[in-house]
Amino acid sequence: MEILESFPEEMKDKVRLAREISWEKFGKRIHFYAPSFAYYNNEYFKSSLTSFPSISVTGTYCALNCSHCGGKILETMIHAQTPRRLVEVCSEIKKAGAAGCLISGGCLPDGSVPIAKFADAISEIKKKLGLTIVVHSGLISLEDAKRLRDAGVDAVSIDIVGSEETIREIYHLNASLDHYAKSLDALKKSGIPFTPHVLIGLHYGTIKGEIRALEFISRYNPLALILIIFFPIKGTAMELIKPPSPESFIEILFQARLVMPHVPIALGCARPKGKHRSITDLLAVEAGINAIAFPSPEAIRRAEKLGLNMRFSQICCSQIYKDILQVTDGDS
Repeated sequence: MEILESFPEEMKDKVRLAREISWEKFGKRIHFYAPSFAYYNNEYFKSSLTSFPSISVTGTYCALNCSHCGGKILETMIHAQTPRRLVEVCSEIKKAGAAGCLISGGCLPDGSVPIAKFADAISEIKKKLGLTIVVHSGLISLEDAKRLRDAGVDAVSIDIVGSEETIREIYHLNASLDHYAKSLDALKKSGIPFTPHVLIGLHYGTIKGEIRALEFISRYNPLALILIIFFPIKGTAMELIKPPSPESFIEILFQARLVMPHVPIALGCARPKGKHRSITDLLAVEAGINAIAFPSPEAIRRAEKLGLNMRFSQICCSQIYKDILQVTDGDS
């Protein structure tokens, strides 16, 4: 508990309560993920550079040019802008040893990502290659959700925003909170596994609509919740904005655990590095987080010290919804 000694008693109590709820429901276990979105190598685990790459079906194109991203993340992905090219890319990564991939892309002006038109290609990939396919969609209709379900997509990740001001100012999108609620409803009705993301600090590094986003999400009982944290990206409109504090993250994690006690919660790959990550990851372990992507060595050591059953995986942390169910002898 050394990491908590400098924090107020109220925060310590929240960390303890969140941990108790988590351990009671899921046991003393934690899953660590290191897909090939980034290089990861320490004394505990070394990831493959090919295990789980990310693919953009729009190349570097994004109509929204969001203030926090500016299309920079798309530049780091493999580009496959036609269904045939997507099949070719997936065949290539399979030969290189991939277990699966994240399929994403830039948004159209309406906030959607045009992945549904790749549904037949994804179906072919699932049948012929057996890859785990995670899709990161934008706003989505019931029809498109059903198409992705029928194609065999393993999970749909979707960013949920709880502030219309943030939607306008950061996403540059003419949409309302109702559009996000309808997307969640579409995913739920379709029956496809979905794992919503909440980006903490998206509104210029401050907390604005995150609690409301959690309330929205809780109505639809997702299979998992992924919390990510804003970090400044060079060359974007928000490159000089500071990320929210680790304490802010813990407050959102605590609230998430209260409103969704039966939903596994992961700390996703998008978050600040350096000292911020070390502190955030340590606090997350203390608070009973169920999964962390690219965990800091300090967090792994803390999990070890707490006696947690630890598992490492080279796929996307959205798959916590499957992994959490795989209880084996020795789990608490």
